[in-house]
Amino acid sequence: MRLVLLGPPGAGKGTQARMLCELAGIPQISSGDLLRAAVHEQTPLGAEAAGYMDRGELVPDDLVLNLIDNRLGAPDAAKGFILDGFPRSVVQAEALRAMLIKRRGKILDRVIAFSVPDEEIVRRISGRRTCKKCGAMYHLVSEPPKKPGVCDQCGGELYLREDDSEPTVRNRLSVYNATTRPLLDYYGGLGIIVRIDGTGKREDVDARIIAALGELMPKAARANRQGASQLKPARPRR
Repeated sequence: MRLVLLGPPGAGKGTQARMLCELAGIPQISSGDLLRAAVHEQTPLGAEAAGYMDRGELVPDDLVLNLIDNRLGAPDAAKGFILDGFPRSVVQAEALRAMLIKRRGKILDRVIAFSVPDEEIVRRISGRRTCKKCGAMYHLVSEPPKKPGVCDQCGGELYLREDDSEPTVRNRLSVYNATTRPLLDYYGGLGIIVRIDGTGKREDVDARIIAALGELMPKAARANRQGASQLKPARPRR
């Protein structure tokens, strides 16, 4: 099962990717994680990427694609993978499709697009608080600390990261809308996109995803998700 997860920041892609990894036994592959690992390990690709990152420039698409290509060659990706954070543009999507076909004779099975209203995204992210001491994360509404402003784990001070501030979140949403939303039309044209309502309880979102993936998911996973059998999976066009 070869999947791409699309959605704005704060849509829950990471949470749902971990759920799918556990159920399907395939790895989550994040372009950001790959870049950071390559830089940390000082691989040739990492050294090249570090130069761009140190200058505050975007890492070129072909370099990111090479990192992903190398990762897809790992044994744990033989049965499939979940791409999270890539592609971010139609150009990247076209390059990914060409690479999969040329190098591996494969295509994506599904693209899961999470739909969450902008105001809900702002609420989710701007409500986060992070511990300055241990890095533990909380949410003022859904997962508040026992004592306001104090970490339950180490007693450290909780603060609002700049990345989580409302102006930053709204700017990130603007960037997403401008560059990533065209991917919905691109993958819609290929007939492999499934749109998922990303609001509500986590277990409800889980069930929608399992249902949409249908026969791609292991039978045990489908059987354990209440209501999944009531929805029909999308039919991709080859």
